Amino acid sequence: MMADYFHRRTVLATLVSLGIGLSGPSFAAPQHGIAMYGDPALPSDYDHLPYTNPDAPTGGRLVMGEVGSFDSLNPHILKGTSPWQLRFLAYESLMGRSWDEPFTLYGLLAESVDTAPDRSWVEFTLRPEARFSDGSPVTVEDVMWSYETLGTEGHPRYRGAWGQVDSMEQTGPRSVRFTFNTDNRELALIIGMRPILKKAQWEGIDFSQSGLGTLPIGSAPYVIDNFDAGRQVTLRRNPDYWGKDLPFMRGQANLDEIRMEFFGDSTVLFEAFKAGELNAIRETNEEKWQTQYDFPAVEAGDVVKSDIEHDRPSGMTGFVMNTRSKVFSDWQVRDAMLHAFNFEYINETMTGSRQPRITSYFSNSELAMLEGPATGRVAELLAPYQDSLLPGTIEGYTLPVSDGSARNRAGIGAAMDLMAEAGWTIQDGVMKDEDGRPFRFEIVLSQGNTEEQSIIDIFAQGLRRIGITPHVTVIDAAQYNERVNNFDFDMTFFRRGISLSPGNEQRLYWGSDAADEIGSRNLMGMKSPAADAMIDTLLNATSREDFLAASRALDRVLTAGRYVIPIYQWNVSHIAHVAELTYPQQIPAYGDWTDWMPNAWWWQSE
Repeated sequence: MMADYFHRRTVLATLVSLGIGLSGPSFAAPQHGIAMYGDPALPSDYDHLPYTNPDAPTGGRLVMGEVGSFDSLNPHILKGTSPWQLRFLAYESLMGRSWDEPFTLYGLLAESVDTAPDRSWVEFTLRPEARFSDGSPVTVEDVMWSYETLGTEGHPRYRGAWGQVDSMEQTGPRSVRFTFNTDNRELALIIGMRPILKKAQWEGIDFSQSGLGTLPIGSAPYVIDNFDAGRQVTLRRNPDYWGKDLPFMRGQANLDEIRMEFFGDSTVLFEAFKAGELNAIRETNEEKWQTQYDFPAVEAGDVVKSDIEHDRPSGMTGFVMNTRSKVFSDWQVRDAMLHAFNFEYINETMTGSRQPRITSYFSNSELAMLEGPATGRVAELLAPYQDSLLPGTIEGYTLPVSDGSARNRAGIGAAMDLMAEAGWTIQDGVMKDEDGRPFRFEIVLSQGNTEEQSIIDIFAQGLRRIGITPHVTVIDAAQYNERVNNFDFDMTFFRRGISLSPGNEQRLYWGSDAADEIGSRNLMGMKSPAADAMIDTLLNATSREDFLAASRALDRVLTAGRYVIPIYQWNVSHIAHVAELTYPQQIPAYGDWTDWMPNAWWWQSE
């Protein structure tokens, strides 16, 4: 599918260069959607998204569990912890994303999108019928206020794109144009995905400090009905939702109620599901999925086990090392941690070796680095940075593999050698530097995540064999988020999903500019000119060759950087749910991603 997009994009570029029927700004024309490469897959008169059921009935409820707590209902700011689902269920943006295409947006609050051939600007025209949940119209003034406020006072994830906006202006009664100050073809899409809030609601209120006292008003089909601080949030479907007849929304938002219950740990959450207090659960442990979902409700058919496949990259899940911390600033020390982490033994203990390991940030996709030395266009892109790249980036790098035994003798030996090269040796049974100072570091974990804690317990046993006893700190969700946002950790759990069309978010994840920005997602603190350059190439690629080469080169820089200790990947999502909860047979390319569940699901009472 992506190959077709690149082909169409190349043809378009050729026509432009030849001047065939295309001349400057006159080529721009309002469209029903916009794709990163080529044209949207769906025509302007499409009826519904291909992975939704336009005839789905409305009604029923979904009750899901989360580990942790919350102290805010504003998901758009850095302060506090809010339920992650609110960003996707309670607010709308100008454009909506299709999860069956690498990166394509269709009109939602906006009826059309218009952009320059070089995407130096983008213009959106609002639908006249667009309304907030209180019935008031969504105006250009609301849009412009939302963008400026989020870009200056909102969460850091909004600031990168806002910093690349040169101007924002109203161009008509319902139109707004953004002009960019940098060459970044993805910005025309990224800008269309910001949540739109009601300006009048925030007069006299400090947006950046709001918590439980102010419920942001959005235009989405779901509104917050009630909540118990830290314990549960209930969303209800707005019967007067303005966009229920839009092609993009047909077959979506079918459930009357969505409830999120919060629990102290994952064990209690699972027991609540078995007892019927929850009616759906996502299971991420393959061993548990195969061996512990045999309780009476499953055997009676009242609870169904669904396996949801996907085509997206593995992303990265594991334990990140903070290079801002002195103990992990040395790549050899990070490499030693990778050798001491006995994945094969841990995987057998935790999943019965049923789940394959994540081998790189883009593994399980064509975007992943290839085995062996870098060649062709990948080698060309990396060549200017050869002197600053870590060993294995150009020559080829693979993760250490143990013999699967608890002793991990080869891995322990390699770890000791690497620590010695970094200036650390075992003295009186303790790993110390030449001045006799012991090697110490802290692993910070969020309370209730028992699987992560179990993995770290096994890891710590291996570390003790090389004279290292890490300090493991387990704290509640609010404290954990505070510490992680301020990079106050040496090692912590880490998860980054990666799409089929990686772009601007890569700057937030690994870009040098984000390394020192409080609250950024660059938890490892990496500052790599090579990674920055590969991200720039990704963002401005106009050929399939450059796009794939840049992603594969970036994958090499990240993986050989030894920033994260990867664990197992999830190529199939497991969801257990009551039989009444139903989803379409056609699964989108992204599978169970972001808001597919619950938005595409419905309640089948019969």
